[in-house]
Amino acid sequence: MTSKVTYNGELRTECVHVKSNDSFVTDAPVDNNGLGQAFSPTDTVATGLASCMLTMMGIKANGLEVDIKGTTASVTKHMVASPRRISKIEVEVRLPGKISDKNRKILEHTANTCPVLYSLHPDIEKVITYHWDL
Repeated sequence: MTSKVTYNGELRTECVHVKSNDSFVTDAPVDNNGLGQAFSPTDTVATGLASCMLTMMGIKANGLEVDIKGTTASVTKHMVASPRRISKIEVEVRLPGKISDKNRKILEHTANTCPVLYSLHPDIEKVITYHWDL
């Protein structure tokens, strides 16, 4: 993957996925002198964790012939000041539909071993919960 990130001033960047030309903007949060009108760079880290978890679950679900369409994840990111960094990420996964206990365990294990989760610094507390049959 190759991306191009351009600083546009006023604490905003534009991030472009080179292969697809898809893009998004980041904005510094209000508590760090920004406008808070878009994802901050640290927001993209926390959101990337949830996206990775759901993507990995989707890959595994396809192989199990289980439908997890409509699954959602709510993400809460916590910061500390000195040094300024992510201290905790909470991910709450909600899965619709009837899925067997065996497949639930397989899907949870798959999500809990996603590459982004393995890439996060060990000092970041991760709290992951799953809600089934919603």
